[in-house]
Amino acid sequence: MFDLTGKVALVTGASRGVGKGIALGLGEAGATVYITGRTGVEGASPGKLGGSVFAAAEEVTKVGGVCHPILCDHTDDAQTRALFDRIRQEQGRLDILVNNVWGGYEHFYDGVTEFWREQGFWDMPFARWDKMFTSGVRAHFTASALAAPLMIAQRSGLIVNISFFAAQRVDKGVAYSVAKAADDQMARCMAHELRPHNVAVVALYPGLVRTESVLAAAQWFDMSNSESPQFQGRAVAALAADPAILQKSGEVLITAQVALDYGFTDIDGRQPRPLTVAEA
Repeated sequence: MFDLTGKVALVTGASRGVGKGIALGLGEAGATVYITGRTGVEGASPGKLGGSVFAAAEEVTKVGGVCHPILCDHTDDAQTRALFDRIRQEQGRLDILVNNVWGGYEHFYDGVTEFWREQGFWDMPFARWDKMFTSGVRAHFTASALAAPLMIAQRSGLIVNISFFAAQRVDKGVAYSVAKAADDQMARCMAHELRPHNVAVVALYPGLVRTESVLAAAQWFDMSNSESPQFQGRAVAALAADPAILQKSGEVLITAQVALDYGFTDIDGRQPRPLTVAEA
């Protein structure tokens, strides 16, 4: 697979789902992985989906990584600064930042918010826009801004914004699509400013990922071309191990296509097909 021994990574929002899968993929490649989450106790998440940042860390350690779980609310700048201060003090470097933390769908399955009855953006709760941009886009900007000085000093690094095809669609909800489009453009602009410092920035589109929330609604999905959360981590590991990654800086990449390009499969040995924007 890929060797990230000696590399230090941070994955935000990794108590479960894609974030946890990315941490697992980096851990199996031998990286030292810091993960953040707001859930410290099993079953305490707003969405009632299970998992915790501490349980996720145990799994990452089991697959070969060294994992440091940290409770962190990325809407609180003081907590985010403290996180990066700790990484700087303990490691003195940061090689990989994965901006995965997200907000807005916390109550999708617990019945608190009646998502399915919405007709359009005009009857969407205004708070969901705020959560997607504060817990998502702004949190990604803040973490990147705090990671950049470390990466600039060592003249190397990779920042990955976890985005989605909704950024290029008009039928996936106004708030979500606009937020993901902002993540994509953020990656392009940051890539431009960081290129002289040999630091790469990309946006990464997963396919249909078998997260806890997707599995809870599996009856509504065609799972035949689905991907594991850890598949996303293998993609990040492949990109981080590529000595020519700067050539891809500023691009929007698709996980399944990254797998084909770098020659790896999902954890079940399958080779998911890359989706197009039209079918995502």
